[in-house]
Amino acid sequence: MAGRVEATIGRHDDAARAGWLYYVAGNTQDQIASKLGVSRQTAQRLVSLAVSEGLIKVRLDHPIAECLQLGEKLKSRFALDLVEVVPSDPGNSSTTIGVAEAAATEIEKRLRSPQPVVMAIGTGRTLKAAIEQLAPMECPQHKIISLTGNIAPDGSAAYYNVIFTIADLIKARAYPMPLPVIASSPAEREMLHSQPMIRQTMALAAEADVTFVGIGDLGPNAPLYVDGFITEAELKALQKAGAVGEIVGWAFDRDGRMIEGLTNERVAAAPLPSREKSLVVALAMGETKLPAIRAALNRRLVNGIITDERTASALVVE
Repeated sequence: MAGRVEATIGRHDDAARAGWLYYVAGNTQDQIASKLGVSRQTAQRLVSLAVSEGLIKVRLDHPIAECLQLGEKLKSRFALDLVEVVPSDPGNSSTTIGVAEAAATEIEKRLRSPQPVVMAIGTGRTLKAAIEQLAPMECPQHKIISLTGNIAPDGSAAYYNVIFTIADLIKARAYPMPLPVIASSPAEREMLHSQPMIRQTMALAAEADVTFVGIGDLGPNAPLYVDGFITEAELKALQKAGAVGEIVGWAFDRDGRMIEGLTNERVAAAPLPSREKSLVVALAMGETKLPAIRAALNRRLVNGIITDERTASALVVE
């Protein structure tokens, strides 16, 4: 067993070295083979392993014309302040690939500012994937605020809440929301929100310069339901009321209007920061999310979006 573990570690070391030589140092596979003393085929496999195992992360810096054109159409149609459209991979069903990497670049750009930035963040799979792409840095001048509670229904830490991950990566002051994602009753929510510490965090979130959130659909596999934050009966009630999507737990219909009552009267998340005074960027892609994304853009629940070209193409169609 120990021998297999050591062999795996050694192979990962070789893969990381090959990946660095190829993607960073610009060596050809023949050059890598020569430098590592392996065959060209082995060098090729090591480079592929470096990517598949996440040992090296690749971002595309070259703007693709069609993506730029779609971005301009989206910006014009929905009066957006920020749009980033990344290429789509026709053979990949991932709902994060490409968007997560582009979001990481945008987040890093804000964090590299020497001027203090108040950044609010939501939760979700795409945002978590984006945060995992961030490079470690020292940002003591910034404040990072969680918009949503970080406690799951069973009392454990919510898996897709990223406030602690990003705080550890960038060494900034972090303000978690020590609340359940959805309270058990409106009265409990009011009681929790009345606590001085929570009031201060809510006030800070409202002052965010930039905010990054995911958009969840409310179909049969809605993240809120799959992750155990709402029951099947609550999901069906939301669907019956016309809900098509949610942002940090706040459910809205196809016109972008917040659903009255139901789970919205128990959502413990902070309201979305002002789109008139700050930038609120959604990270979202995929066919199942289209109604929710379109509603959020039409109603200006967000004023920025990072998505892929397939989703963007569908959004600009009348």
